[in-house]
Amino acid sequence: MLFNSFDFAIFLPIVFILYWFVCKRSIKAQNVLLVIASYVFYGWWDWRFLFLILFSTLVDYSIGLALAKESRQRKRKMLLAISVFVNIGLLGFFKYYNFFLDNFVQAFSFFGTNFEVSRLDIILPVGISFYTFQTLSYTIDVYRNKLEPTKDLVAFTAFVSFFPQLVAGPIERATNLLPQFFKKRKFNSDQAIIGFKQIIWGLFKKIVIADNCAQYVNEIFGNYDEVGSLTLILGAVYFAFQIYGDFSGYSDIAIGTARLFNFRLMTNFRYPYFSRDIAEFWRRWHISLSTWFRDYVYIPLGGSRGSQLFQVRNVFIIFLVSGFWHGANWTFIVWGAINALFFIPLLLTKRNRNNTDTVAEGRFLPNLKEFLTMLGTFGIVTLGWIYFRAESVTVANDYIAHILAFDFKMGMLNIERYPFELLPLLAILLYYEWFSRDLEFPLYSPTYSLPRVLVVVVLIATFGSFSTIQDFIYFQF
Repeated sequence: MLFNSFDFAIFLPIVFILYWFVCKRSIKAQNVLLVIASYVFYGWWDWRFLFLILFSTLVDYSIGLALAKESRQRKRKMLLAISVFVNIGLLGFFKYYNFFLDNFVQAFSFFGTNFEVSRLDIILPVGISFYTFQTLSYTIDVYRNKLEPTKDLVAFTAFVSFFPQLVAGPIERATNLLPQFFKKRKFNSDQAIIGFKQIIWGLFKKIVIADNCAQYVNEIFGNYDEVGSLTLILGAVYFAFQIYGDFSGYSDIAIGTARLFNFRLMTNFRYPYFSRDIAEFWRRWHISLSTWFRDYVYIPLGGSRGSQLFQVRNVFIIFLVSGFWHGANWTFIVWGAINALFFIPLLLTKRNRNNTDTVAEGRFLPNLKEFLTMLGTFGIVTLGWIYFRAESVTVANDYIAHILAFDFKMGMLNIERYPFELLPLLAILLYYEWFSRDLEFPLYSPTYSLPRVLVVVVLIATFGSFSTIQDFIYFQF
């Protein structure tokens, strides 16, 4: 079920009414309702996926209980290994089986050995990368004695399948979200209003910014060898805003929807395109994934301790694994490597923690240095996005080569590649975000938000892409 669909517009009010008016006296009843609602929400795509998420839930619930009873470290490590093997094994099979198979065959072809293998027609379960990491956080934290395992199967199932963030995050930690299912929840009108406004802002970013950009991104990337450098540059820029509006829009809708039920999810984006270096960008982009890799992979590897060579190795591992997490394509691995290459100089010069404050804090506009560093960082990020969007590494390389040809022919300008409203809409997005960069999201402020909300609603009604309902990009991950 899509957040930007008519189905969800009916589904959400029904669940909201049942939650607060029928089940309000019982935490258990509310949790049962959330489980049912979440399974309906997830099964809307394909009911067969429900067996997979239920299996993951039961495995990690059982292992959590077993860890609580086991004091021998060897046995505890074995239980953790089972959890990791099952979760990563399922993820690897559904997401990477054909990728590894194809590359295995291709590798042997270099030595003159050609043989045929049968590829499997595997359907990738929606959101498997997200809920897999969420359940893993539970077993790892229980293993580390940072969290007491729960005996309440309903609450744990609700934690794993919580529908607002089930499909595309934020990837919640068990230490943050799971305890909220045991607390008595009272309706909070202030939180509900904030949640509603955050949903509106998320819809604006999705159906006004992302979906409108997508139309031109698809055309430009699909015809990259027929257009000039200016068109290709704008295509890359449009994709930068498409993926930001699409993914952060989902996170805003998810966080806002959770607020309607008096749950607090972690912030997943903090105005990443105002970053002054690539390290700051990764502290502001897809925060739930970045911090997951930091806490469960980077730090166990040794983090920033040890020699510089050791640190460089760890950074490369994190970025390459992060790229591979996004999909079974070499484009994502190259994308991760590009980010690592730009991050490492900051690490080696100990400047990776320089920009931890809000840019131009307390000032109307940035100074020249801040503006140039933001522009440079956006350029680096956009270069990486070309590989993220391209169908193959070869296509991405050709796309960049055509840009560097400096062919500024204007032949494509007359076929609606540059709609008059698109660039102003991007300017409105940047305007709202710049002057709200110290807030959780631009419509958060209770003082000035009503006029902004009305303007955003009008923009959605006027410029929203309603002709075709488009999936969220991160559903494929």
